[in-house]
Amino acid sequence: MITKTKKHPDPTLAQARCKQVLTAAADCFRRKGFHGAGMAEISRTAGMSAGHIYNYFDSKEAIIECIIEKDMEEMFSIFENLEDKPNDIVTVLLDAGVQRHLESVPEVSMLDLEMMAEAGRNPKVAALLCQADLKARQRIRQLLTSERSLLKALSEQELDSRINVIFSVMSGLLLRKLLQPELSKETVLIALTPVMKTLLMPFEQSR
Repeated sequence: MITKTKKHPDPTLAQARCKQVLTAAADCFRRKGFHGAGMAEISRTAGMSAGHIYNYFDSKEAIIECIIEKDMEEMFSIFENLEDKPNDIVTVLLDAGVQRHLESVPEVSMLDLEMMAEAGRNPKVAALLCQADLKARQRIRQLLTSERSLLKALSEQELDSRINVIFSVMSGLLLRKLLQPELSKETVLIALTPVMKTLLMPFEQSR
């Protein structure tokens, strides 16, 4: 996020510089990991001085926070675009999950994995990812409690259970793609579609 302690008279230029830094930082994190990519490395990759970067970001954690926020915005935009289509909730979540975790470019997948690895070592990054995860689960909850959802009458406990299983399945696609690069959407959907249908309807109707 842009630091609030410094003024940026040209918002358009500031946004362009921030994007330049975020792109460089993401590249550095993928290549060298969070610890290995210091501000000096990021500044060289971005083509600007470290002091210049500090005009826009207070710290390396602020950069990673902005990357996470950008990732969340992209994920929510996927849901918003899919919600405009006349498809059922199963199709919406399948398309969003497969697009995000299976069909994304390798660079995005590697950055996601690096962020999760760093969360195991860095409480600040862990807290940022937990906040992002909470927002994502709340967004899914909105979908599953909407009028078109068959799950709107479920108890809080059962709804939470299903959301956690859905997230676990979708996140697992990221690792499968890393270990099995040739894995295709068509192959995954053979088993994933009936699993999602089971999770997204009352159990008595899924038997």
